[in-house]
Amino acid sequence: MAFTAQDVKALREKTGCGMMDCKKALTEANGDMDAAIDFLREQGLAKQAKKASRIAAEGVAYAITNDNNTAGVVIEVNAETDFVAKNADFVAFVNTCAQTVMENAPADVEALKALKASGTEMTVAELLQEKVLTIGENIQIRRFEKFDGPTVAYVHAGGKIGVIVNFDTDVDTTNADFVAYGKDVAMQIAALNTAYLNESDVPAEVIDHEKEILVAQMKQDPKMANKPEQVLAKIVEGKIGKFYKENCLVDQEFVKDNSMTVGKYTESVAKKLGGSIKITKFTRFEKGEGLEKRQDDFAAEVASMVK
Repeated sequence: MAFTAQDVKALREKTGCGMMDCKKALTEANGDMDAAIDFLREQGLAKQAKKASRIAAEGVAYAITNDNNTAGVVIEVNAETDFVAKNADFVAFVNTCAQTVMENAPADVEALKALKASGTEMTVAELLQEKVLTIGENIQIRRFEKFDGPTVAYVHAGGKIGVIVNFDTDVDTTNADFVAYGKDVAMQIAALNTAYLNESDVPAEVIDHEKEILVAQMKQDPKMANKPEQVLAKIVEGKIGKFYKENCLVDQEFVKDNSMTVGKYTESVAKKLGGSIKITKFTRFEKGEGLEKRQDDFAAEVASMVK
């Protein structure tokens, strides 16, 4: 079956692939558009396997809630370069993944990939393969979490950090004041990289480790070294109190008004709205957290292109 330049253009518009790739696909498919799309997707599988060894530590951390803020999702999807993270097609893919999690609550990334992607007839795995083909980078869905119940989402710096915060409340979750309050709390978590919700959430081994460090520091201090053990113990307890205030969300100074803690801020908003609000949990994802970063030698890359 013959094909025309218009067919090549149409295939390119449908897939986002290069002109020569589209021409080759139509040639292999004898002009059949659907078969050509399949061919390109099959080629994408090969390209994805080749790209999978390349480091993907950029991308976005993204967070959403449903329409009435009664559920939320935070997700991290990685790509190789920060440039791709700003690509509208990539951002749309991340949003589709988040919506799919929202609708289906999969157990893990592999379960997510097996699901039909929200608003499409493709699985998430198939859609991922297509994006690798059209965008040209290794793309990996790294992690996600879903909360049910009153939730507020916040995305910082265009996807550098994504946060969702879960609440136990009887106030209207669509109320603008509640949403603004929730975003304030989420911004606090994003900015300070808050580790724990409250004192009871801090593992005993973390506190024991802090105490060991504090004791060792005091023994190195000539002013402290000769003090009785019971005095040192009281000083350590005081410093552990400071640790809680710095690392536990409800005990932290509220960044927008350091005259109150986040806990007191929560109480004031609840009183204003005529109900009760309790922060129950939160999740903060920072893109590329703990991943090896790609090291590019730009000069060498340009030199190889010239050759």
